[in-house]
Amino acid sequence: MPGRRTLPAALLGAALLGATAAAEWSGFVAVEARGFFHAPLDPDQHGANLSLAAEPEFTHRWDDGRHSFRFVPFLRWDQHDDARSHADIRELGWVVAAQAWELRAGVRKVFWGVTESQHLVDVINQTDLVENLDGEDKLGQPMINLALIHDWGTVDLYALAGFRERSFPGREGRLRSHPPVDTGLSQFESSRGRGRIDAAIRWRRSIGAFDIGLAHFHGTARDPRLVPGLDDLGRPVLIPHYDIIDQSSLDLQATLGQWLWKLETISRRQQGERFTAATAGFEYTLVGVLAGSADLGLLAEYVYDDRGTRAPTPFQDDLFLGLRLALNDVQSTELLAGVIGDREFDTRFYNLEASRRIGDHWKIALELRALSGAPAADPFFSLRRDDTLQIELARYF
Repeated sequence: MPGRRTLPAALLGAALLGATAAAEWSGFVAVEARGFFHAPLDPDQHGANLSLAAEPEFTHRWDDGRHSFRFVPFLRWDQHDDARSHADIRELGWVVAAQAWELRAGVRKVFWGVTESQHLVDVINQTDLVENLDGEDKLGQPMINLALIHDWGTVDLYALAGFRERSFPGREGRLRSHPPVDTGLSQFESSRGRGRIDAAIRWRRSIGAFDIGLAHFHGTARDPRLVPGLDDLGRPVLIPHYDIIDQSSLDLQATLGQWLWKLETISRRQQGERFTAATAGFEYTLVGVLAGSADLGLLAEYVYDDRGTRAPTPFQDDLFLGLRLALNDVQSTELLAGVIGDREFDTRFYNLEASRRIGDHWKIALELRALSGAPAADPFFSLRRDDTLQIELARYF
């Protein structure tokens, strides 16, 4: 009969209606301005810079929350640095949950770690270095992740397909090495290159005041060695070389009253050599400062790498001191300030991050980074003229 819907069509219509009702959209768009206090080392580099970014997020849950789907793309347009104008899928995945297990498949972001100054054990996702120097921004990683949930802890098994190379600022970009990194010449220890499948396993559990994570990773290192070379035009560049590594790790956090004690340590085999690195420290929170409404956290961490000055990282014998202020007001005003001092050299790396909500949908964030005293042997030496102030205004929806 005209206008009559068949049973399959009616079921499909009901499913679509339910999907629409359960779907949620959120995310942000932002404009970012960066200014530099010094002229660049390289005339190819720019001065002040503007960029635009967007990160929408779509989530859908069904079957009483046992199934969920999430899609988070990211886009940035940069005024001067073509390498920073990029798009990425941060997350595109499906999760099915049962009482004793969870299966997650797709592109995801996974974070491991507890310390503030660096995240040694965080090895699943690749760093999106063009976004920020602090390494907090990550590229999405294709994976299958099975979590087995027991009384004695949760075991996560990972199969990681499709290696993601680290992003680096381009020749025109700031906050880059000198000479620049040429990602078009990347090299891999594995004969399968980007097609190698990596694997990881992690056990985690909370026991009283302690949160514990034990993990092992076997696969292509997310942090490449940078090898001097020449590009197609004969200009000096650094070429990323990605080794195969075996890395075992421990992350531990103890919550004892107003104290948070933190530890991250790794033992890694790479290029036939095994080394150990660790970050350990604490955060002590003073509750009710500034007329009783704010919390002030005092942070201290020590960063160690037993390779010493042979380590390609600037963090091998360093002390981090910082403070975290949360005003606990309606605008969620927060500030984090700190300095990392190298005990081998006289390098001091200063960092300040502050943010505040404006109304219900807007947020303003400020970052200030500065460097002093870096000698030529320090990996930070390339950034000696890149002291920067960055302001971002974001609209959330």
